[in-house]
Amino acid sequence: MSAEGAEPGPGAGPGPGPEPGPLCPEHGQALSWFCRSERRPVCAACAGLGGRCRGHRIRRAEERAEELRNKIVDQCERLQLQSAAITKYVADVLPGKNQRAVSMASAARELVIQRLSLVRSLCESEEQRLLEQVHGEEERAHQSILTQRVHWAEALQKLDTIRTSLVGMLTHLDDLQLIQKEQEIFERTEEAEGILDPQESEMLNFNEKCTRSPLLTQLWATAVLGSLSGTEDIRIDERTVSPFLQLSDDRKTLTFSTKKSKACADGPERFDHWPNALAATAFQNGLHAWMVNVQNSCAYKVGVASGHLPRKGSGSDCRLGHNAFSWVFSRYDQEFRFSHNGQHEPLGLLRGPAQLGVLLDLQAQELLFYEPASGTVLYTHHGSFPGPLFPVFAVADQTISIVR
Repeated sequence: MSAEGAEPGPGAGPGPGPEPGPLCPEHGQALSWFCRSERRPVCAACAGLGGRCRGHRIRRAEERAEELRNKIVDQCERLQLQSAAITKYVADVLPGKNQRAVSMASAARELVIQRLSLVRSLCESEEQRLLEQVHGEEERAHQSILTQRVHWAEALQKLDTIRTSLVGMLTHLDDLQLIQKEQEIFERTEEAEGILDPQESEMLNFNEKCTRSPLLTQLWATAVLGSLSGTEDIRIDERTVSPFLQLSDDRKTLTFSTKKSKACADGPERFDHWPNALAATAFQNGLHAWMVNVQNSCAYKVGVASGHLPRKGSGSDCRLGHNAFSWVFSRYDQEFRFSHNGQHEPLGLLRGPAQLGVLLDLQAQELLFYEPASGTVLYTHHGSFPGPLFPVFAVADQTISIVR
């Protein structure tokens, strides 16, 4: 037995101390000792040589109680110090924090109002500038048309005069007189031939380029992708997926595989060579936007394609961007470009976007590629799109996913 203090004998009592309390249920003696091994009060017999706590670490119960009292005192002192610290924090720190929060919130409101006021002012200024350009272009086209009206009215009058003169010669002159008028007939004919037929002129058309503004395009793209107005739930048409691609269960993720899948049943809609896939949704009018996660791939194409895009074979007519049926933003390693009908326009990007936003405005006949993270318009294409158009995807490295 290991005792901390005096070793109790077989019949030893608790010694002088407080009034006896509960007795040991086994020996009927006072619980005057404390077994640290079993962490409970015991009697002298339990702690003795023949007791159940023989060999345990024991000490007198009053010593253990005194130890606990000291711990309680220490804990109370710590609690008192902690309470004082909390009271001081509540009294001294929190009011300052509250005042600072109010001050910072006020400054933040002013910052938001100030910046949005500048943005609003810039938008109003840009609106005024563009509307003035539209008005100026309208006036220019109108004046060109008026000038053409005057010109052709004069030409018609001149032609009518020449015709009347020639008809008069034909009906009123005899043979000799007609021969004598040969030079005049020649001059009249030459004068008429000098009046050319009307030709198509861009000067008579309204130039829609007057509304193009990098600022407006960027703000517009941010607003559309921010609210995703005009979007639909775009999913891949599994019937079109190349056998070199795996389609996820939700039909939103394409994964490239170097081995051609034999599980895909061939059909007229399926691309059998290039790693392409079309969305199930077609767009014929309106504004549409979608985003694609491309951060895991170094070789992909994203854009739109006509439903007339051929599906079979390894020719350029099936390769995205190499025919008249597809318009795509593409990446191969660190090369970025926009491709359509075999024309490839390099894009000077320093890094690849993690997400690629696509905006298709069929009313304005405009296709735009946008990086949401930086708010950067990567490329804008204006042209005539034959409908219907499908979102189109190709991937030759890792995976790409339609975000929403």
